[in-house]
Amino acid sequence: MDQLRQSLLEAPIIEKDGYHYFVHPISDGVPMLEPSLLREIVIKIIRKAQLDDVDKIVTPAAMGIHISTAVSLMTDIPLVVIRKREYGLDGETPLFQKTGYSENQMYINDVEAGDNVLVLDDVLSTGGTLSAICDALEDIGANLIDVVAVIKKVGGQNELDGSPYSAKTLINVDVVDGEVVVVDAAGDD
Repeated sequence: MDQLRQSLLEAPIIEKDGYHYFVHPISDGVPMLEPSLLREIVIKIIRKAQLDDVDKIVTPAAMGIHISTAVSLMTDIPLVVIRKREYGLDGETPLFQKTGYSENQMYINDVEAGDNVLVLDDVLSTGGTLSAICDALEDIGANLIDVVAVIKKVGGQNELDGSPYSAKTLINVDVVDGEVVVVDAAGDD
């Protein structure tokens, strides 16, 4: 059994306001992230993602940063972090992120019209974050080469469903009776 699958099956489930969170090193930073798990995930992303002609990796703060940094180091593709803080720098583009559990204004810098981008994130749950990022990148005029999320939580409303965007995932899971259930270990949608 691979480490990602095993770590998800062992993940604690926390319920807050009717939303079931699985607590995992990739999505929450706890328990600690073992280098071997991160390495496994990065190798799977590099094998799954369309990387030809990608100029920049784009990821939202905060939980996409560690994954995207590792992929950037392995591929020599520069990394752009979408942040929740506005700096007012030239070329800063705002986007509004709304998920099933939060709303935030976020900001992109260093992505320009014609850039070929790979969007990476930790978890695809409601699709709100990835949908907002893809819309903003399209408004900038960037070319979305690929969108990859490590984990997809199935069973709820997903804003990417029916949108022009799709995301590749490494593993798809659901939370049933307080436990993580692997729906699709390959993660292909």
